[in-house]
This record gives sequence, C-alpha cells and structure tokens, in this order.
Amino acid sequence: MASGLLAGCSSGSSESESTPESADSYTVSMEPMGPVTFDGPPEDWVALLPSYADMGMALDAGQTLGIQLPYRYATGFYEELPGVEYDPDAVTTLYQDGVDKELFYEIDADVHFMEPNQLRNWYDWDDRDIREVKENIGPFFGNFIRRRSDDWHDYPYYSLYGAFEKIAQVFDREQRYQQFASFHEEFLTNLQERLPETTPEAALLYPADKTPETFYLYQLYDGGVGKKHWRDLRLRDAFEGTDVGHYSGNTSLKVDFETLLDIDPDVLLVRGQVEEDQATFEETIVDSLRNNPVASELTAVQNDAVYRGGYLDQGPIINLFQTEAAAQRIYSDEFSEETVFDRQRVADIITGST
Repeated sequence: MASGLLAGCSSGSSESESTPESADSYTVSMEPMGPVTFDGPPEDWVALLPSYADMGMALDAGQTLGIQLPYRYATGFYEELPGVEYDPDAVTTLYQDGVDKELFYEIDADVHFMEPNQLRNWYDWDDRDIREVKENIGPFFGNFIRRRSDDWHDYPYYSLYGAFEKIAQVFDREQRYQQFASFHEEFLTNLQERLPETTPEAALLYPADKTPETFYLYQLYDGGVGKKHWRDLRLRDAFEGTDVGHYSGNTSLKVDFETLLDIDPDVLLVRGQVEEDQATFEETIVDSLRNNPVASELTAVQNDAVYRGGYLDQGPIINLFQTEAAAQRIYSDEFSEETVFDRQRVADIITGST
C-alpha cells in the first residue's frame, strides 16, 4: 500500500526506470514532475483523463476513483474482455463547472494521475493549490499526451506506451506492461501487413456547429495519443503540404465546404460524436453533408466514407478497440467485421492469466 506517498515532486532528471530508495520505497521520474517517490504501489488512485485511467485498468491495478467527464471515457470496451470489470457508479465526475480542489480531499487518493499544469491552465489552480494537494493528500504524476499543440507544454511529451511504462513502474507491474507492449507490437505488425500500398487521404474534422457548415481541421501527424490509431492505419493527411493550416487548440481557424472540396479528401473523420449513436451521427452529420449542394460533391460523401472520429483520450486497451474499429470501416474490403485482435489474450494479460 502507498499510504501518504509523500514525494519529491520537484523538477529533475528524466529517469527511464524506477529507482529503488529502500526495501519498500522506490522513485519514478516523469516530466514535468521530475522524480516522485512511492512507499509502495498505490491502492487508491484517480486519473483526470481516460488515457491514464485506461492504463491502470490495463495493469489490473483497480479503477480510477474519478474522471474529468465520464462520457469521454470509452468504458464500454471493457465489457468485451472476459473477467475485466468496471463499475461506473464508483467513479466521481471531476468536472463540475471546473475541477474543485475539495473533490480531491473527498476522494483521498494515494496518487493523482494528471499533470499539475493541466489544472493550472484549464481550471485556474495556482501553485498553492497544487502544493496543498500534493502535501496533504498525494502526489501528481502524469503528462498531457493527447495532443502536442499547447503553448504551455514546453517540456518533453511521451508516446502512449512511453507514458504507459511510467505508470507500470508506479504500480510495480512492469512485466504486465511488457506483455501488453509485445501484444501491441504484434497486433500492429499483423494489421499493417494487410494495409493497401496506397492508403486513403483523410481529413480529421471537428464540427463548428451542430449541423455543420464549417469545421475545425486537425493535423494527423503532429503527434499526440488522440490520433495514434489514424497514424497506425497509415492514413495520409489530405491537407499536408497545403497552405490551409490546422486548428491547434488555441486558434479559431475553420474550413468550409468549398475548402474541403478544393482538397477533396478520400475520407472524412468527424470528431465530437462520442455522445451520439450511429443513427444520430447519420442524421446530424452525414445527411446534412449529403443534402448540401457543395458538400454532396465531396468524394468521401459520395463514397459513404464519412466516419465518426472516436474518443480523444485512449490508453492501451481503448487504443486496440479504436484501431480495430477504424480498420473495419476504412479498410472494409480487407477487414469488414472481422475481429482483428484476440479479446481473450488481452484479458489474460490484464488479469495475469498468461
């Protein structure tokens, strides 16, 4: 048990592996916190975003005690893994017109899997708030890895599996991590061997309105865990090399149907649809494109290649499911409704049955 977990949370070197402190304590280093010392694997923990919550689930280390917004956490995937259980009723919604520091006292977690700069820049926490939670409840440990476009994030990022390895070190479950990483590598190798030589050009979009006529346009290859599955499927960014530009998280750049038609992507990937079922997505997005005189000329619209963009935050489990679903839709001639990875093998890794 990691009671108290008083930690050296000052900035420091980025160690690649956990460092023993004593027979019972050890230190793990991650930017931007630096080295953090634990007196044992944490039992009670909380993650702000689903990426880290999913990592804890993958390590069979229990589940998060809270999450920023439950609808953005793709917990339905866990139901497909035999023996893997998740209780949504045991999870506190952290975002309630902001993130209140008092919730952290109520949750009383051993460790907070989130980086302090998220709280500073998103929810107006100050250094005193961060220090109070760290000293009175438990340390922070995390790095915002969804995207790589925030001005305040001027220190190293981590890949999905780079961050996952750090979390495994915190839980002292590095063997479980290695098994998952090996499975992921095998999964990607088998998947990519079956991809066509020439892959589609895609545009990743977020509707600016409910019935959209303009969209925010995102890059596919600017890093970030949120787009990993599209990169792994080797989609080509339809707007790469153009002078259109991309939405970066702190600009209001939008593209209209005329701009989209000038580029004419093979595939449209529409974000922001995780609260909607497929029928609602068809009605509000796809049908509106079909009924617009300009949008209806798009190749993607005419070829029924308009797809939901999936969840923004994904850990190792969610990423497997999102990659499979994307492959089934975009490369339907090859994958169709085939199950691309073995659920039982993944469940066995998670539960330690291998």
